[in-house]
Amino acid sequence: MFRAFFVSLSRATWAQKWITRLPVARQAAARFVAGETQAEALQAVRQLNQRGILATLDHLGESTTRASEAEQATAEVLSLLDAIQQAGVQANVSIKLSQIGLVVDPALCEANLWKILEKARDLGNFVRIDMEDSSLTQRTLDLYLKALSSGFANHVGIVLQAYLYRTEADLTRVLTAGGRVRLCKGAYKEPASLAFSRKADVNLNYDQLTLQMLRHTLRHGTPQVSADGRIPPIPALATHDPQRIRFAVQAVEELYLPKRAVEFQMLYGIRRDLQESLAAEGFPVRVYVPYGTHWYPYFMRRLGERPANLWFFLKNFFQH
Repeated sequence: MFRAFFVSLSRATWAQKWITRLPVARQAAARFVAGETQAEALQAVRQLNQRGILATLDHLGESTTRASEAEQATAEVLSLLDAIQQAGVQANVSIKLSQIGLVVDPALCEANLWKILEKARDLGNFVRIDMEDSSLTQRTLDLYLKALSSGFANHVGIVLQAYLYRTEADLTRVLTAGGRVRLCKGAYKEPASLAFSRKADVNLNYDQLTLQMLRHTLRHGTPQVSADGRIPPIPALATHDPQRIRFAVQAVEELYLPKRAVEFQMLYGIRRDLQESLAAEGFPVRVYVPYGTHWYPYFMRRLGERPANLWFFLKNFFQH
């Protein structure tokens, strides 16, 4: 109920207009969003790199409704890839297909994605395609699998969500095709017909999928994160849950996997202690660094994920 409320609020136009006008909301969002400009985001990445932590940059924005908006979003990603190259930081990029035209014109989205992937390939970088709500799951997977078979396999990855029933089958299909996967629990409100509703079931599925990925990478030569920190290994485990992390670390030890063949991913501003402890153990840790003016939906989802995030916001609200 708590998370569902904030997911609904993230889509409410009236709430966005009211909350984004509050100075305290912008200040609180700064904990989770690295700024509104590329320069601010790159500075946040430099600070992470100085702590031995990698990054993936995301220009915030979802579900563009006009072709011109999709073209603008694509241009920003292309510019971001160039900026990463010029800055020499250890970072790649994450994108949402709805941002580059998936719900406007699938052909336009594919053309935009190919521009982005060609740029990433030319620069030796990597693009992670974020997974959105279940209405876009199949179209996102179809386009990703097409990219894998079109010469971009080393430069593109996908996100899969452990709370969906279908993910076990999707993961098998993606790994068989040579894909690289970021596994997360899932942050959207989905019906019980499509997703596990009990937290314990999501956790169990997450662990099972983690083990599936670790065994797969062991069978396929345990490719490790690139020396420049841009190309990730096959499995990327996106979680702040200490129990899920402990399960994964134990499985890595039992399978005798090299630590650099597994990447842990976390969100900017959340569980810095876990980020640093895993990095100190020798695991690659990549932090998802969002930036841009369209921070409201992202901020609402972060508030809904953990009560502690909401209390942080309320504490700041009542101090002003």
